[in-house]
Amino acid sequence: MQMVAGKSFQNIENLLQKVRFLRGHLRWVIFWPLAALLFLILGWTLLLNDLNTDRQRLEQTARSNVIDLAKNYAGNLARTLETVDQTILHVRYEWELSKGTLQLETINQKKLFHAGSIFQVAITNSDGYVRTSTLANPSSMYLGQDRFFLVQKYAIIDFLYMGQPKTGRLSNENVLYFSRGVSKPDGSFDGVVVVSTASHYFTSTYNQSSLGKNGLLALVGDDYTVRATRVGNKVGSVGAFAFAQTPYFPTLSGSHLFNGRTWFADQRNRYIGWQQLEGFPLVAVAGLDQADVLAPYWTTRETSIRNAVLATLALIGFALIAMFLSARLAWRKHQLERTQATYRMATEEGNEGFYIIKPILDRSRKISDFETVDCNSYGARLFQQRRDAVLGKRFSGLFPEPERRNLMSYLAQAMETGFYEGEMESSSSQPGAAKWLYLKMVRSDGELAITMRDISDSKAHVSELERRGNEDALTGLPNRHWIQTYLPQALERANGEQAMLALLFVDLDGFKSINDTMGHLVGDELLCYAAERLKVAVRPNDYVVRLGGDEFVVIVEQLAERLDAAHVAERIVAAFKEKFRLSQGIHTIGTSIGISVYPTDGKDAATLLQNADIAMYSVKTTGKGNYRFFEHRFYEVLRSRLDREHELRHAIENDEFVMHYQPRIDMQSGAVSSMEALVRWKHPTKGLLEPIEFIALAEETGLILGIGDLVIDKVCAQLAAWSRQGRTVLPVSVNVSPRQFNQGNFTKTIAVCLKRYQLASDLLEIEITESCMMGDSGDVANSLATLRSMGIKFLIDDFGTGYSSLSQLQRLDFDVLKVDRAFTSEVEKNEEGKVFFTAIITMAHALGMRVVAEGVENERQIKILKFLRCDEIQGFYVARPSPAGDRQTDFSSRPVPALA
Repeated sequence: MQMVAGKSFQNIENLLQKVRFLRGHLRWVIFWPLAALLFLILGWTLLLNDLNTDRQRLEQTARSNVIDLAKNYAGNLARTLETVDQTILHVRYEWELSKGTLQLETINQKKLFHAGSIFQVAITNSDGYVRTSTLANPSSMYLGQDRFFLVQKYAIIDFLYMGQPKTGRLSNENVLYFSRGVSKPDGSFDGVVVVSTASHYFTSTYNQSSLGKNGLLALVGDDYTVRATRVGNKVGSVGAFAFAQTPYFPTLSGSHLFNGRTWFADQRNRYIGWQQLEGFPLVAVAGLDQADVLAPYWTTRETSIRNAVLATLALIGFALIAMFLSARLAWRKHQLERTQATYRMATEEGNEGFYIIKPILDRSRKISDFETVDCNSYGARLFQQRRDAVLGKRFSGLFPEPERRNLMSYLAQAMETGFYEGEMESSSSQPGAAKWLYLKMVRSDGELAITMRDISDSKAHVSELERRGNEDALTGLPNRHWIQTYLPQALERANGEQAMLALLFVDLDGFKSINDTMGHLVGDELLCYAAERLKVAVRPNDYVVRLGGDEFVVIVEQLAERLDAAHVAERIVAAFKEKFRLSQGIHTIGTSIGISVYPTDGKDAATLLQNADIAMYSVKTTGKGNYRFFEHRFYEVLRSRLDREHELRHAIENDEFVMHYQPRIDMQSGAVSSMEALVRWKHPTKGLLEPIEFIALAEETGLILGIGDLVIDKVCAQLAAWSRQGRTVLPVSVNVSPRQFNQGNFTKTIAVCLKRYQLASDLLEIEITESCMMGDSGDVANSLATLRSMGIKFLIDDFGTGYSSLSQLQRLDFDVLKVDRAFTSEVEKNEEGKVFFTAIITMAHALGMRVVAEGVENERQIKILKFLRCDEIQGFYVARPSPAGDRQTDFSSRPVPALA
């Protein structure tokens, strides 16, 4: 029974040990599933993005193709119509030459033009009866009631008339009539020449290889009447058979995806391109079926999704197997580490020298040295001696003379403080002697217990790593890491000695072209030769550093005057005038050198390097092959500012701004009472930028006026879009810059936008800062009064950060006062913050204004503000700014228990 109980206890102990192991090594269990999940998310995201990109590319290509097809179709139609008109003119001319005796039947038989089932010609008299025609027995045909006859009968000038499609009298097909008037010698009306053409003739150029089985060709007039249509092999009996409603094209040329349910009788979506015919009131229309265009995409998508699903299943299986194997391997490693730890505890003492020493006092009772009382064998071997030879000897005598003073200071420190730990270098020349020792000293009962370990190998390894870390692998020169350590020290020495120091920033002219054309091996060879020339050209005590690529820095210390740096630069420029003989031929490169001098051009390493680089760039832009000292013109700052200003102007011209909206919450009802519009810059390279990154520059440059106009227009457009949903729309406030009041025609902008989007004025609110109220500006007061008379409310933004007065607040009659977030954060910190906020609320309520607390960050602030009778709150805790949705109700505030 005892054996069974012991075995059960052992099993339970093993189980608990494994549980503790899993808790301590949970990362081995969850690493692979998490890695697989992240990989799957990344893979599926990339796959879906690629598929979406492929679809967009196909759709863009389709839209481009339908424009080209429409233009080609328009060209063919124009030539066809010109042929029809030339035929009419020719027939009229022959009629006039024959003095009314022309017989079209005879002309048709002589094949002077192609009359037939598609193309017929006739001439009527002034009453509308057919005189002659390419049709048989036309004499009884009366055309006087047709519009093409009546238009020409009462026409003032001669012109080609194109009629709407109608069913032909003989052919019973859909035809188009074209006519011109015939005049008597005295100029009076004498009938018309009319050509009837089958509608399907104008879509006969349909090419299935380019338009597909469900493509579209159509001829549409400026009166929106469809003259001819063809879908695939189907030609309509009437002009508009392919369309569900009359098409409308807003521009002379363009393309668009038309919804099949809305526009086409067969309800198929099509990419439609259109082109206005030059010289004719007609539009050529070509269409590609969306399903046909995207058929390859859907095939590829199906295959890709199927393969991705299989890969996902395989990856999940791999992750599960890897998780099991990793946990098993970790368990084995854990058992091995426990075994190794047990062994290490038993053998650890043999890895260090151990000593017991006691102080030796002189006549003045001061410690003069220490006597070795005891040591182990390893400790004796560290000094190439036997243990019995060490015992009783002075401890300092074990060390070479140069290290004894430092050793005695360490021993004295240990005796005084009770502990010392550190490293010491040995200058012993004995073979096998330790070069570096690690010491640990502990005072005990007036003696010192010392452990000592030979760390020569690790120090040598660290030294080698430092050398490699500070040396450029290609040229052997010091590298960027080295200069970052050395240059600050050199500057400290120069500062202490009141001396000058110069940095020469050297860039090789023409290196990139050689490296690109000849290859990296030749480029590396050139860099090695360039490094050698630099070392020869500089002074013996100067340092040449390779920063990377073809950039070098020369550190010139102990300068008597600035010209000394110029002399070094001149020698470098001269040294590179000689051609380089490389394995791939002879090449010439020069140098551009920028010089910065300590302390005039900078007092720290980063500034000196930056200014030397700026000076070098100045050389690059003014001819190369020379040197130049840094000049304090701040042109880099100016250039950066100009670049940012140019980007901002471009953003305004191309409308790169989007609006986000943040709700304000009524503290009594907990409902959204209003919203604030916040502009964001959708930068093409930097992503979405917050106002803090560009508004200040816009204010300084006056570009804020353009941004302000865009913002107001966007907000009004959004309000109009929300209004069309048929729901109640909340007002939106817009931040307005002081410059918009002072320099822009702000009231007119507001009025125009409200009228353009047919908005009620109470949906738009204006937020201004206290700086707008500075002084006694009559223009600002007049603008506010004008806008207020329109029904627009005004809010003071960031109240408390400016210099407003009670008289100004009362005179300008504001509706809402928004307290700056800096004061909101103080209400929960101390009583002074509550008192200040209470004073603001009391003052605002006395003036008839509502109070909004900005920057609310937690529920405690909300409870305090509600107690202080604050009216509204706004901040990230309630809702963050977000883009506009289809409905204004899409903006939902965070549920706040304190408002319940």
